[in-house]
Amino acid sequence: QVQLVESGGGLVQAGGSLRLSCAASASVFSITAMGWYRQTPGKQRELVASIKSGGSANYADSVKGRFTISRDNAKNTVYLQMNSLKPEDTAVYYCNAVLAGIPLWSWGQGTQVTVSS
Repeated sequence: QVQLVESGGGLVQAGGSLRLSCAASASVFSITAMGWYRQTPGKQRELVASIKSGGSANYADSVKGRFTISRDNAKNTVYLQMNSLKPEDTAVYYCNAVLAGIPLWSWGQGTQVTVSS
C-alpha cells in the first residue's frame, strides 16, 4: 500500500508563504500524475493543483498565479509553493496520485495550513 506523508504546514499571516512537501512510497511515483488537494470542515476535498510525470501543471482558478506545484522524481516527492496566502486558503492540505481529477491512493494525514488576517 502506498504511503503519503505531507509536511510543511503551519500558521502564517495573510500575504505570507509556505512550502508543502509530500513524500510517497510508491515505486511508480515517477510515472504518476500527482495533485494537491485541500479540505475545510463541512466541504468536499478540492483539487487545487496537479502535475504530470513530465512536469506540466494545472491549477484551480482560486490559486492560479499564487501557488506552484513541482516534483522531484528522484526523491518521490511533490511540493506546493504557496505565496500571497489568503485566509480562505486555510485548510488541511493533502497530496495524492490523480487521474482525471480522481485520487488513486489512500490518503495521508494531511498538513494543516492556517492563514490569519
